[in-house]
Amino acid sequence: MGFMLPSPTNPREHARALMSQKENTEAELDAQFSILKANNSDMTTPLVDQEGFPRADLDVYAIRHARRRINELRNDYKDVMNEIEKALQAVYDPSTVGPSSPAVSEGVAQRARSDDVESLSAFARVDGVAPSSPAAEAGLEREDLILKFGSLTRSSFTATALQPLADLVSVSENREIQVTISRLEEIITIKLIPRKGWGGRGMLGCHIIPHKS
Repeated sequence: MGFMLPSPTNPREHARALMSQKENTEAELDAQFSILKANNSDMTTPLVDQEGFPRADLDVYAIRHARRRINELRNDYKDVMNEIEKALQAVYDPSTVGPSSPAVSEGVAQRARSDDVESLSAFARVDGVAPSSPAAEAGLEREDLILKFGSLTRSSFTATALQPLADLVSVSENREIQVTISRLEEIITIKLIPRKGWGGRGMLGCHIIPHKS
């Protein structure tokens, strides 16, 4: 069975339903990979011998079924991650979800983007960056002020906590996030890719705290 969207209710409940679906997909992926591991195989292990017959030392049927299901689940996982990203935008920045605006000339669009950046105010500050972390590789530095994180701006936060930012990072593993920062009165946009297994804590490797303008 393929990926099915939860019935939309309010944006926050829709996002929660998608997050639950993501966790269920991850759990089933783990179960299917456990079947492969139990049969001393992976996604590429040959299932026939040199003469072209099914290997007698493997449960070929179980392995084939697990591989097929893993491929289906990987597609479902990709779909649900895309939907979660849209749902979080609807929760934290409703203005990004809606009818597309009419086409404008490139010059007008450039001026609009420039005006948008100038109107942004910092909502967070980088308090530390671990060496060799995703944040360090992206170019983040201590004392950088965050103006925009993906689709998140100051208006995305209703409290001093940075929960919307944490939520976005949690569903963006190995996915590029554009971050606009202010550094020594200069506006810079960097590309940050959260990931696990880099050698330290978290998926960013930096400490970000709320900032009051």
